[in-house]
Amino acid sequence: MSLAVRVIPCLDVDAGRVVKGVHFENLRDAGDPVELAAEYYRQGADELTFLDVTASSSRRQTMYDVVARTAEELFIPLTVGGGVRSVEDVDRLLRCGADKVGVNTAAINDPGLIARIADRFGNQVLVLSVDARRERGERHTRSGFEVTTMGGRKSTGIDAIWWVRRAEELGAGEILLNSMDADGTENGFDLEMIRAVRREVSIPIIASGGAGRVEDFPPAVEAGADAVLAASVFHYGKMTIGDVKRALRDAGYTVR
Repeated sequence: MSLAVRVIPCLDVDAGRVVKGVHFENLRDAGDPVELAAEYYRQGADELTFLDVTASSSRRQTMYDVVARTAEELFIPLTVGGGVRSVEDVDRLLRCGADKVGVNTAAINDPGLIARIADRFGNQVLVLSVDARRERGERHTRSGFEVTTMGGRKSTGIDAIWWVRRAEELGAGEILLNSMDADGTENGFDLEMIRAVRREVSIPIIASGGAGRVEDFPPAVEAGADAVLAASVFHYGKMTIGDVKRALRDAGYTVR
């Protein structure tokens, strides 16, 4: 685990606006991404994650523009994900001001993409975004956790624990682990999932999905997360970055 726990707000962006829902459904407007990014920087965010939740080609130009304008407001690392399909996409996002780039579906379809990105830009640039949930129906993964795509709506049948281990071998520098069961519920992080991934990888883990109270964050770190990420609780003023850092500090963890 890294020396200091990072607190990371996440901006889920659709057509140039920040949105948030539950399980990526019933999205509602949460504000302007550039304004929110500036506010979180003022609050002391350690990093910022920007996810294009629709990532259709017709809106790609809008995303590059918003990324560039957001990067101008920040002096902390910016991770951008959503619709990244090639080394060229990564190159362009880095040129727009991103410090790290998240990949998800494209890496599932072509695992070699992880190695190609890491080889060209270094593994510190590559964040593997994993939308995992507890397996359902007749599918049976060894770990009980399954990788999904399309905001959790499409099953892949891929064991999430096997996948993160494989991604680390290919060159992923960090895992953004999002629990689709917990996403947007504000009922707490999936601690069992975090522990399962921590046992298998040595690279940093960002815990995502389910934060609802400041008390939810320290257990995620205890379970093995190096960073904690949240969205709606910050967007709608339920808590600040400072509130989360105080809770972590009170629990005995070092924060920046």
